[in-house]
Amino acid sequence: MSARDLTVLGSASAVPTRTRNHNGYLLRWDGHGLLFDPGEGTQRQMTLAGASASDVTWICVTHFHGDHCLGVPGIVQRIARDGVAHPVDAAFPASGARFWERLRHAAAFHDTDVIRERPVAGDRTELDTGDAPFSLVAMRLSHPVEAYGYRLEEPDGVTMLPAELAARGVRGPMVRRLQRDGRVVTPDGRTVTLDECSVRRPGQKFAFVMDTRLCDAVAELADGVDMLVIESTFLDSDAALAAEYGHLTASQAAKVAAGAGVRHLVLTHFSERYRTDDEPRFADEASAVFGGEVTLVHDLDRIPMPPRRLTGRRAGQDDDHG
Repeated sequence: MSARDLTVLGSASAVPTRTRNHNGYLLRWDGHGLLFDPGEGTQRQMTLAGASASDVTWICVTHFHGDHCLGVPGIVQRIARDGVAHPVDAAFPASGARFWERLRHAAAFHDTDVIRERPVAGDRTELDTGDAPFSLVAMRLSHPVEAYGYRLEEPDGVTMLPAELAARGVRGPMVRRLQRDGRVVTPDGRTVTLDECSVRRPGQKFAFVMDTRLCDAVAELADGVDMLVIESTFLDSDAALAAEYGHLTASQAAKVAAGAGVRHLVLTHFSERYRTDDEPRFADEASAVFGGEVTLVHDLDRIPMPPRRLTGRRAGQDDDHG
């Protein structure tokens, strides 16, 4: 089974606390590692989480406020120090290129040439993921500085049904031909179609939405995803502050999830103004709006992607991630 999970490296907002580091989120996806918003202290948090620089294949920065990017120098220098040989793509707002350059070269070190810059601009950018088993898009959000959310999708596939194959006499190399061509003729002359022996396997989807007010892009990024990682900086009682500073409340994040048909809502990016005993209120306010699974994260949590769902004659049964 391929690993698909999210490791929370930090979950505070502008100011880290005793229990919450600056932002940092490592999404493992079939041998790829997407590091979102590495804030201050991310390198150490990765060590505590059992992750290494070699796990990282993408660095995705939503915007250039410090709690979302001050860990870039450490990560880049660790990639260089550890001799990571594979390419590491770095997506960030093109308008903040000067900040990226300063972070990328913040101190003296033996540099690396594996980092490939992928600046994003405009309302929407489709990023080149090469032969990775997913697509990645960045969409502009609503924040006082230019900020982007990210959406990852794998293509739809099919799951073969062994009992149906056996009943129609399809075996061995014929199965691969059936998958490739959509139909096959069996030795007894019957034509068997792919639809008869398989069910559609919808590709899994993941969205990462940080500092933003409600806007059309938030809903589009979240549409139908299996997991939505989204900021919930404020409680409802501070909704006016959220609007002023370009953030969301827990219930606003939950309304997005409910409207978008999200399966698992992951709340993070909590303001330091709240005490530890305030934390259950975030989950309570979200659950009052969203009926699906809600996780209020803590640093070093590891959250698996939900099991995939099939459609067709076995709709409703879960499959694995393979």
